[in-house]
Amino acid sequence: MPRFDNQTVLVTGGTGGQGSSHVRAFHAEGANVVIGGIDARRGAALADELGTRARFTRLDVTDENSWSAAVLAAETAFGSLNVLVNNAGVQNPPATIEETDQATWSRILDVNLTGAFLGIKVAAPALRRAGGGVVVNIASIMGLGGTAHYAPYVASKWAVRGLTRTAAVELGRDRIRVNTIHPGVISTPFIHEPAAGASAAIADYYSPEPFAIPRLGEPADVTRLLLFLSSTDASFITGSEYVIDGGLLLGPALQAETA
Repeated sequence: MPRFDNQTVLVTGGTGGQGSSHVRAFHAEGANVVIGGIDARRGAALADELGTRARFTRLDVTDENSWSAAVLAAETAFGSLNVLVNNAGVQNPPATIEETDQATWSRILDVNLTGAFLGIKVAAPALRRAGGGVVVNIASIMGLGGTAHYAPYVASKWAVRGLTRTAAVELGRDRIRVNTIHPGVISTPFIHEPAAGASAAIADYYSPEPFAIPRLGEPADVTRLLLFLSSTDASFITGSEYVIDGGLLLGPALQAETA
């Protein structure tokens, strides 16, 4: 039997490179999927592609009322909400702290951090009504160290770690598990296209060649881990962090000398 039969999953940023991978995989595993996002055209197209067990709902993750409408849409369409994936995120154009304006700082934290906070806040009662559930926050390896020129993004992802652990403590007795995934450099438009206001993409400055697994990650790499954490196979795991980066955080791989 598919792992997510009779379960409903809400994925934010559900039309993006990673988000659409997550949505398709949950659907293939039997789930009802609610695609949350701000691109109505792409969201509706994805829902139409998947069929009757899929819905698109316009969701601005920085707006609590928008969250309430999305959770209501999930429960109305499918009867319950069982899994929330806080996947929506934005990056700042590279700039030093001194050169970063406050509006940029606020925007990145609003989406990446406040969005996850509001998602947990609004979805928790629905997960409780369902008898328990799962929240998975998609963070970043940039939330595990410092990265020059990306202070807003780094700060937001560090903060998601603390939010995850606090939510796990608060919601555990309600049978709601909360975990975090920290992807490395994943081959999506997020990496290959410049952020708003930037002239170059992250991929222009990064090569995986020196690292243990010398390739970019694929959305499916993250999706497979997400499905595990959202399933009953991970029923004793909460408040934990999972790095999926091909060994990037380990540092450059040593090359054996040849004669």
